Amino acid sequence: MASSVTPWWKALKIRQEILSASGQIDDVQMSLFRAVHGLGADKPLYADAAYYGEITHPTERLTDLLTEIAVRIGGGSDYLKARSVTRLDQGMGGGKSHACIGAFHLAAHPEALFGTELGQRVAARAKAKVGHDLPTDLNRPHVVVLPCDHMTPGAPVQELDGPAVNLYERFLWRLFSKDYSLFERYQPFWSDKGKIAEAIKAVNRPVLIIVDEVLDYIGNGLDGANKPDLVAQDVAFLRALLDVVNDVPQVAMLVVMIASDQDKTALSVGAQARRDDLNSLLERNGRPETVTEVGDFADILRRRLFDAEPAAEVLSATAAMYRPLLDDKSWTKNVWGAASSDWRSRWDEEVAACYPFHPMLMAIAKEEWSKVTGFQRVRSTIRIFAATVYAQQRRGKAGEWVPTLIGPGDLPLSDSAVRESLLGSGLVEDDRTISNYRSLAEIEVVNNDGTAGTARRQDIERQSVSWTEANPRAAERAATFVFLASIVGTLRPGRGRGASAPEVKAATSVPDISYTVTDADTVVEDLVNPDRGMSAVEIIPGQGNHKPARYFLSTRLTHRMLVNNIRRTITETERDRVIAEFTQRLASSGPFRDLKFVKAEPERTAADVLTTAGLDTAYTSRLIVLDPAQYSLRNGMEQATLSAITVAMGLGKGIQQLPVQWASSAIYAIVNTQRRALARGVAVEYLARQKALAAPEVQNDEELKTTGTKEFASAKEQLEKALKRAYQHVVYLAQPDPDGERYLDQLSFDDEHSSALDGTIVWKALAERDKVFDAGQFGPKALLHNLRDSDYGKTLSDIRAAFYSAPRLPLLYGGDRDLQQAIYDSVAAGLVEVVDGAGGVVAVTAPNQVNLASAGLRLAKPKPKTCPNCSQLAHQGTCETGAESEIGTGIGQTGAGNGSEPVRSVVTCASCGNLAHEGACQVPPSVTERQIAFSFTRNLLANSDDADKFAALFKTFYMALDERKISYLQGTLQLVVDADTADDLQRRLGELGINGAVKDI
Repeated sequence: MASSVTPWWKALKIRQEILSASGQIDDVQMSLFRAVHGLGADKPLYADAAYYGEITHPTERLTDLLTEIAVRIGGGSDYLKARSVTRLDQGMGGGKSHACIGAFHLAAHPEALFGTELGQRVAARAKAKVGHDLPTDLNRPHVVVLPCDHMTPGAPVQELDGPAVNLYERFLWRLFSKDYSLFERYQPFWSDKGKIAEAIKAVNRPVLIIVDEVLDYIGNGLDGANKPDLVAQDVAFLRALLDVVNDVPQVAMLVVMIASDQDKTALSVGAQARRDDLNSLLERNGRPETVTEVGDFADILRRRLFDAEPAAEVLSATAAMYRPLLDDKSWTKNVWGAASSDWRSRWDEEVAACYPFHPMLMAIAKEEWSKVTGFQRVRSTIRIFAATVYAQQRRGKAGEWVPTLIGPGDLPLSDSAVRESLLGSGLVEDDRTISNYRSLAEIEVVNNDGTAGTARRQDIERQSVSWTEANPRAAERAATFVFLASIVGTLRPGRGRGASAPEVKAATSVPDISYTVTDADTVVEDLVNPDRGMSAVEIIPGQGNHKPARYFLSTRLTHRMLVNNIRRTITETERDRVIAEFTQRLASSGPFRDLKFVKAEPERTAADVLTTAGLDTAYTSRLIVLDPAQYSLRNGMEQATLSAITVAMGLGKGIQQLPVQWASSAIYAIVNTQRRALARGVAVEYLARQKALAAPEVQNDEELKTTGTKEFASAKEQLEKALKRAYQHVVYLAQPDPDGERYLDQLSFDDEHSSALDGTIVWKALAERDKVFDAGQFGPKALLHNLRDSDYGKTLSDIRAAFYSAPRLPLLYGGDRDLQQAIYDSVAAGLVEVVDGAGGVVAVTAPNQVNLASAGLRLAKPKPKTCPNCSQLAHQGTCETGAESEIGTGIGQTGAGNGSEPVRSVVTCASCGNLAHEGACQVPPSVTERQIAFSFTRNLLANSDDADKFAALFKTFYMALDERKISYLQGTLQLVVDADTADDLQRRLGELGINGAVKDI
């Protein structure tokens, strides 16, 4: 190794707080409360704005966030160029508290923060945004900090809250800097937007409001207070405040609330409702932001761990040391090419970005660790790397070997701080597994004092060779990487299970040509040798150069532990894909002619996906199932879905108004947001069990295989049930009033046995809403009932199209066949006629002769019969025009009599019953049937007389039914009755084959 290159542990100075804590950095998890209110020893170093700026890497997202706040509160008349409300919704360890403290320093100590690199970037970006420099004091803004994770509802702290009790009063007390007179003036107006705005303006300065971890307060915190009035006041205040902040100039608000899909906090029903409500308000008034990305890892780490940046010549010299190794043909063929080492092509840039860490280690942290569910991205990484650099620096100062760059095999597991930081980082979630891996680290890799452990013992006992001095811990480094690859889970994201042989060899490499690929082969072979190597290692044999052997440290997991480890490696993409597959398999069309599944496309908007999915199919009833990955209803997350369906149904406005013709025959099946979350969890369980069953240790163990097969079958069944239950909502186009506006209507299945994935169930539910006709319901009377006067004279093609495009007309169970049969039956009964373009009656002798595609045939009301001689109404006897008619009408029959006189049919007047006569009959026609329609809404508890009158009405209704005087029924009736009556009614409905929806109120 070239001695001319300064080693990293001399080139970089570790921050004092890390040295003081022996590598166990205490304040990785920053606290806004301590930064603002900490005193004496409890006041952290980052409470000083200059120090905060010194340890904070100015990531793009953090810089953007602080720029928006700076412009909003300090931009004067340009305040509208920045948003007013920002929500930080990243999961644990995503940098939210760090960002809140930065915002606090920006407003409370602007001059100090602008003196740091972070502040200078914010100032420069703000100038570019508004076109001029911001004042260095940002116009003296006032900061209101509500650290909700340090506030108990209904239990104020005298020193901080004074006389305040509810959240609004605590806000006022801080807003007015403990001015009691102002506090008392505005105290009563916790939900008055005007008064809240007036209070903020009364400060006469820009205002920044920071609300940290608000869910801790409004969630189970308010439940624990058990004060309904307090709950109402606090929720009303937050609702009002979020609206007010948008309207008051020079006011910004920063709210921290982890996104619901990343927050596993168990909430009561009331707390969940409050979170959903606040979610909706934040979506409407603010914008979600994150402050770190995976690409920020290296910069954040170096800024947090070291006092200064390394010298450029050290970086270039260190990178140059590795060139012979990276360019070596043997290493390239057997290691670099097979280990997916993308960083090698950008070696100098990667070293400059990652120093003193090896790009291979940084790639693992960014691409693998960050995707494990429990791993707190920035926080966990800082803890691991802080303990590592401290332990390695101590080795360097003690004259021991230290790697030129810290790679994935160089995390010293003999150091308890490093080992516990790794095991407690969230990479391993199960306590039993953590304990097992803790033992494995000591037994198989290296013990606490560095004198034992299988791998360490091989290094100590190895006979001196040419590369011993350059790589004295080769076996320990190889074993450490296998350990690292194993604790992530049985399946590493994007890599597979355990560590591949080329990766393990790469982890042992050093920038010294004396250590060759052959030497690395020997080290790894000895390490995994069944007789003298690690006893817990499992070897997955390779299959040629493209699929090398893999190594995995097994803790002899039970099937449950195996599943737990795999579960954390399953990605959202995998989860959503299996949900989509199951949904398509479970969906059935039932009476619908077509079943469509709209697959999610996350890179496009929900509306774009729907409008380009080819859903507007002519003359076809369609059940359209939407992919849960992009569409859902309820829980404050339905706006994008409803907006997309609105546009797809042709109800959009302006540029979103699309020419959609067949929207009425499109029925959408949509998942419930809350039940989708449950189904997603079940899908992860299914995938975990599927992968566990395929794992070699399960396939090779009959007991585990039996357990795995049983659990996999159960998980599949549970996923099917969860998805059926999750599809709770149906959306369709409605127009109850033929002359009214079209709108989207919804129905929801509340019982556990109904699902929008079942076309038959959906159809029956829609039949109860009069959106469709059920089997056998559509006959001549139903046809005439649904036709308007304006429909007569239309072509059969237009009539057919109307039943698929006009929401006033219900969809037909049998589609075109039902319509053909109804028209045929109506013609046969003399209720309607089919005529040609000239008005001539067209004979219809069978249902299939009703040509619904005809643009020449029309539907018409039947015409009265006339005399063929005088063209008047048919009459009896000889026509007065002088021409004798052998047949008085085409309706009657003629036949032979006793003599030569012809027998004429007798034609009577339909109104009076006498012989047919000319002119209008003075006797009104006898009506055999009338159609009656009525609607009502009445509270019978308030008026007992109405109850008696309705009883009489329904008694008449009953008598008419009992005497068979009613020939056709159509309608929906909603009642509020006692429980026993409801049960009786539901039983009676069941006897009629009608599904009645009953729910408790």
